[in-house]
Formats: sequence, C-alpha cells, structure tokens
Amino acid sequence: MSPGSPLPSFRRNSRGRIPWIPVPAARAIVDCAVYVDGKRMPGHFTHAAALAEVRKRGDGFVWVGLHEPDEHQMADIAETFGLHPLAAEDAVRAQQRPKLEQYDETLVMVMRTVAHLEHDMHSVSEIVQTGEILVFVAAEFVVAVRHGEHSGLAGVRRELEGDQERLRRGPGAVLHAIADYVVDSYIEVAASVEQDVEAMEEEIFTPGSKVAVEPIYQLKREIGELKRAVYPLSAPLQLLVRPDMPLSKEIRRYLRDVADHHTAVTERIADFDESLRALIDAALAKHAVQQNTDMRKISALAAMFAVPTMIAGIYGMNFEHMPELKQAWGYPAALSAMALLCAALFVVFRRSKWL
Repeated sequence: MSPGSPLPSFRRNSRGRIPWIPVPAARAIVDCAVYVDGKRMPGHFTHAAALAEVRKRGDGFVWVGLHEPDEHQMADIAETFGLHPLAAEDAVRAQQRPKLEQYDETLVMVMRTVAHLEHDMHSVSEIVQTGEILVFVAAEFVVAVRHGEHSGLAGVRRELEGDQERLRRGPGAVLHAIADYVVDSYIEVAASVEQDVEAMEEEIFTPGSKVAVEPIYQLKREIGELKRAVYPLSAPLQLLVRPDMPLSKEIRRYLRDVADHHTAVTERIADFDESLRALIDAALAKHAVQQNTDMRKISALAAMFAVPTMIAGIYGMNFEHMPELKQAWGYPAALSAMALLCAALFVVFRRSKWL
C-alpha cells in the first residue's frame, strides 16, 4: 500500500477481519440508456459512456436507474454526473422525507412510495409497505435511485419509450412521469385501504358480530404511516410548478395536474383517518354494551343461586329446635321452595331481558 492511500474497510466474519471489496456501480444499475429526439439509442452503455455520448452529441439525455446502491457505488455515480455529496448521501440512506432541493442546475426530489399488502382483517399484520425514490434531474441526465422492492420504474420507462413526443421534452418529462407514477400508486393504495375500512365498518355494525379492537388500531397505525409518506410530497410538488424552476412551461402544467391528484388523495386519506376514529368509538361502545349484557347475566345467575344457598345455609346450622327439621315432608318442602323461587326469579329476569 502506497503512503497516503486510504485504508481499506474491514468486515468481521467467523475467522476474523477481512478486507471488504467494493462492488462496482454497474451492479446497482437496473437500466442505463441514452435518449435523443425522443428515441432510445441502440446498444448498451455504462453510465460514464452514456454521459460522454450525450456530451459528444450535444443533444439528448441519459436516464440511469439504480436500486439500493451502497455508498461506494453512489460515490462513483456522483463523481460521474457531478452530484452534490449531500444529495448522494441522501440517495444511500433511505427513510428520507419527501422534499425538493436544488444544487446549482440539478434538481433533487425525494418521493416516498407505498404498496398495499395482502392481509387478514382479523389479525394484526402489516398493511402498507413504504419505499423511496430519489430523482436527480439536470439538462443532460436523470438519475433515479429507488429503495424497496415494490417501487420499480420499468413500466414508467416502457411507457415513455412508447411516447416519443413526451420524451422529446427532455429530463423534465421523466421527472413528471415518475411523480405521476408515485401519485397514481397513492391512489391505488388509497382505494385498497378504503375497501379495508368499509369491510371493518360492515363487520362492526353487523348485529351480533364480535370485533377485536386490535385490528382497528393496526389499520389506523398503517394509515398513519401512509399519511407520513403521502402528505409531505405536497410541498415539493407545489415548488415544482413555480415559474423559477428550471422546467418548461408544458412540464409545469403536467406537474400541476399531478399536484391536484395528490391533493385529492390526501383528502381521501384524511377521511379514512376520521372514519377509523369513529370505528374505534363504535367498537369500544359495542364492547361496553356486550360487557353490560354479560354482567347482567352474571348478576341474574348469582341471584338465582343465592336463594337455594340461603335456604340450605339456614337449615344447615344444626340447631336442635328448628321448625320442620324433624318432619318427614321438611326436606322435600325445602327443595320445592328452592325450585319455585329459582323459577320465579328466572321468569322475572327473562322478562327483563337479563337472561
């Protein structure tokens, strides 16, 4: 190792520490292409070769898609495209809040992605899964970094490649397509969650049904996570439509439509939150009514058992001089009195709907 060279990183295993070899950036790249005049150029490019091709032509742009790059892979990408180190660091670390930042001529937008998972309504399980997409947009390139298995952009790329007119608008069209895809996924997840809420409502308000409160709390928690992913995107979308953004007027018009859809889905999610609050109150009230009914049944049964217990207690005190104690009909009379009194109490409680 030459003097002044950086020390290698180490990773510990069962045999001790071994040097960690960085994985090339190409392993994190899902797709890399050059687009000129709305068409994808044939052939395969590395990210560096693609950018060099665009600069040589003086036209077109590069679109690079990455999936969960590590810090070394992202450092290679950042060096090639001149990305700011802070933005590159955000691309490696997931769980960023949706935001829009501008570093010189490069826009950096973070969006949270969501997916609805199949689940059992009667169990406490994860319902909403979140991910992240971070997009770098400049005049010569689009770099999209995604985290999460459900946030693939292959469909977005295929759709744009089938519409040359949109791709001619440049990197801004790609940013709009990704933002539109993310907001559309919010709408789809909101529709699925709405079905969950309606199913929960139907079950709670069905007479005689027994509903556990825990699944309702779980659904409310998942909607809270959905809110944290969806709501903060409003501010970045509003910033994108400002005239001082380095985007064309046509792209801003399309992004304004995306912002309107986002506003609609946030209002829809807010309605879910209010509905679940009402469902929790209804479920707790239903449990309280059920508990009152159970307590009345228990009280009625206790009263019925108290009568024979009292009679048996009185005649079991073993006093020498007690009425009917030595009569032949005393024991049958005591049993008959117990039965008649219990039957009378049963009729009274039955008419009062305690039993």
